[in-house]
Amino acid sequence: MDWQVWLGVAAIVIAVTALGVALRIYTRVVVMRRRLGAVTERAPEEQGPRRIAVVLNPSKRGTTGLRNRVRAACVERGLPPPAFYETTVEDPGQGHARRAVEDGADVVVAAGGDGTVRAVAEALVGTDVPMGVIPVGTGNLLARNLDLPLADPERAIAVVCDGRNRTIDVGWMRVEEFARDDDPAYPDEPPHDTETEHIFLVIAGLGFDAAMVAGADPVLKKRVGWMAYFVAGLPHLRGRRLKARIWLDDGPPADARLRSIMIGNCGMLPGGITLLPDAVLDDGVLDVAAVDTRGGVLGWAQLTVEVAMQGLGVRSDLPEKLGRIDHATCRRARVRVSGGDEVQVDGDPLGRAVQISSRVDAAALRVRAP
Repeated sequence: MDWQVWLGVAAIVIAVTALGVALRIYTRVVVMRRRLGAVTERAPEEQGPRRIAVVLNPSKRGTTGLRNRVRAACVERGLPPPAFYETTVEDPGQGHARRAVEDGADVVVAAGGDGTVRAVAEALVGTDVPMGVIPVGTGNLLARNLDLPLADPERAIAVVCDGRNRTIDVGWMRVEEFARDDDPAYPDEPPHDTETEHIFLVIAGLGFDAAMVAGADPVLKKRVGWMAYFVAGLPHLRGRRLKARIWLDDGPPADARLRSIMIGNCGMLPGGITLLPDAVLDDGVLDVAAVDTRGGVLGWAQLTVEVAMQGLGVRSDLPEKLGRIDHATCRRARVRVSGGDEVQVDGDPLGRAVQISSRVDAAALRVRAP
């Protein structure tokens, strides 16, 4: 790695550090305002859940002792003993969540990372059974946007038992065309399933963000958490800009050059980063962010400042910026990029795609919230 890359990395770190404290303060204020607004708009539940089921990912270190904590919380509240279902490679959670509903659960809890949360949510979409979340993963994306406690299982369990039900939107993404699997740089392409829609609760993306997700080292993720994605992104700082065509709802196509395009249901990411400051979990639309940089590492440094500043409510519309983010909203989106690039949904890679489509499913999922 030459001195220019190190200079860019240093600039990014300095920018994030300088603006991090203010960003976190702003984020907490926004979260509290949204929470207070939600309380005034929705009547509280008359009573909490009676029968709790937990879909638990045993591969996560944070699940150690979780069964006893949930049992103790139920005993304390006079609730029946909770039911537990362990995820497997064959069933990451969808089947267990459906079985829990069939067994009479009043709330189904996802205890794991973002993949477990997605799987349980997929099974509960369109039902009256709410989903609880006990975050024990790396990103914990939905938990952050619901303002759930991230490092305190006792408090997270209390939200499941004593919180309220909140209805949120979900997004769906489908890979309409995969990149060619004869590319020697990508010999291990997954099967080309162009029919399945993949649920996302926070953000789906194509380009640089998905390349970071796909390249993150699992061992490093366990050691340093979300910073593993930052490390995985370094080799892609000098990657090519994508030539994209974008369709939003019934509007005409727009052509763009970009590094990444992200389609979000809400916008808070690890590290106090708010990528989509206008995105709301229950507004019935998706927020689209087209991210681009020019000028090498200096463009990435400026982009980092741009992201941090927009999280503080400050945006710049200067046309000649080296790093920029363009925002839009829609209910349906379709994106086509030349050559194809990586795709991800809530941190789960889907492979390399040439064309994707997304849609919002408004008010489709009930969740337990503070």
